[in-house]
Amino acid sequence: MRPAMKEKLSHIEQRFKELGSMLSDPEIISDRNKLRDLSREHSEMSAIVETFGRWKKVDSELIGAEELAENAEDPEMKELAKAEREELKEEKEKLREELMYLLIPKDPNDDKNTIIEIRAGAGGDESALFAENMFTLYSRFAESQGWKVETMSSSKSSVGGFKEIIARFVGAGAFSLFKYESGVHRVQRVPQTETQGRIHTSTVTVAALPEAEEVDVKIDDKDLRIDVFRASGPGGQSVNTTDSAVRITHEPTGLVVTCQDEKSQIKNKAKAMAVLRARLFDLEQAALDAERSENRRQQIGTGDRSERIRTYNFPQGRVTDHRINLTLYQLDDLMGGELALVSNPLQAFYRAEALKGEEE
Repeated sequence: MRPAMKEKLSHIEQRFKELGSMLSDPEIISDRNKLRDLSREHSEMSAIVETFGRWKKVDSELIGAEELAENAEDPEMKELAKAEREELKEEKEKLREELMYLLIPKDPNDDKNTIIEIRAGAGGDESALFAENMFTLYSRFAESQGWKVETMSSSKSSVGGFKEIIARFVGAGAFSLFKYESGVHRVQRVPQTETQGRIHTSTVTVAALPEAEEVDVKIDDKDLRIDVFRASGPGGQSVNTTDSAVRITHEPTGLVVTCQDEKSQIKNKAKAMAVLRARLFDLEQAALDAERSENRRQQIGTGDRSERIRTYNFPQGRVTDHRINLTLYQLDDLMGGELALVSNPLQAFYRAEALKGEEE
């Protein structure tokens, strides 16, 4: 480990101890905001300090093993010490890599809830049906994580499926996993309506956005045009009899959000504002990303919504993620909600890329 890295870890260790003392100070305990901020800082450091402690312990044990391997007179003891030395070297290197990963600046959006927008693309009715399949995939994965799923807005196609669906996924770390889903998803399969058994190709686009709080994005009321109108389509007996649907236009950017799923105009407006905040926040993040290094941008790809990221081939039971050249023959498992089959390798890939950046 480089001296500069060791010094940095020692400073973190010292700060962690200071925070521990501060968190027991009655004056800080009585200040809710300060207590919250210091507790968060303390919590974020705990894994680094614990791992650094293990690294120092292994480093100390390695020194002892090396001395014994060099100086032991008993041949059997010497061989045992050499074997232990190699094991400790390997463990020390693993801990070093883990520390480097923990020191990589965390994406501040990772712990946020996620708003996912799924839209049918090329392929007509088959695309709409696949959009529904993708929503089911994400919903089942969220359920396995204990997360809440709330539909914000949806538009059904005439044959079933969705022309568009926007949903909110509420759970700690939701964006850290869903952020890899943004892009174009391509499906190859035989549609139910196909009598000749021919394989069709269709696409859906997915945009996974970190949910923005009011403090994240400042929206001036004078920049908004809010229209109310009578909702159309299925939605209950009263949905078509009152002006409950809401359309919000953010005039500076031209962004338009419509919500009509709720019978209440107030609820529709609240949902539309949540989607608008997420989209504006995403625009701001994209502008910031454009100014940052390629290593930083790699965490979410190029950010280009037209980028084809994954292909789902149903006849072969195959899924391919084109960003990392990952091919799995577990398509049924994935579509059943096991998103970790692709999200875990993606996280590992970007972790390795980030480690390269740290080492350079």
